Amino acid sequence: MDASERGAVMLVRFVAISLIGVSVAEIALTFALEAKIPVTILSCVLKSLPAWLGILMLVKLRALAAWIADLLDN
Repeated sequence: MDASERGAVMLVRFVAISLIGVSVAEIALTFALEAKIPVTILSCVLKSLPAWLGILMLVKLRALAAWIADLLDN
C-alpha cells in the first residue's frame, strides 16, 4: 500500500466516522428536545441516513480508497 492509498484510506475513514458522529448528535438532540417537539419514527429514520452511509463507506473502505487514490494519481 503506497502513500496515496494510505491517505485515501484515512480520508474515507474520517468522512465515514464524521457522518456517523453527526447522525448520532442529531438523533441525540432530537430526543433531548422531546418535550418541545414530538419525535416521530420518520424523523429518526431520516436523521440516521448519514450514519448508514458512513457504515456503508466503512464496509466498502478499500474500494473507495482505491478509487480516490486513482483519482488523485491522475
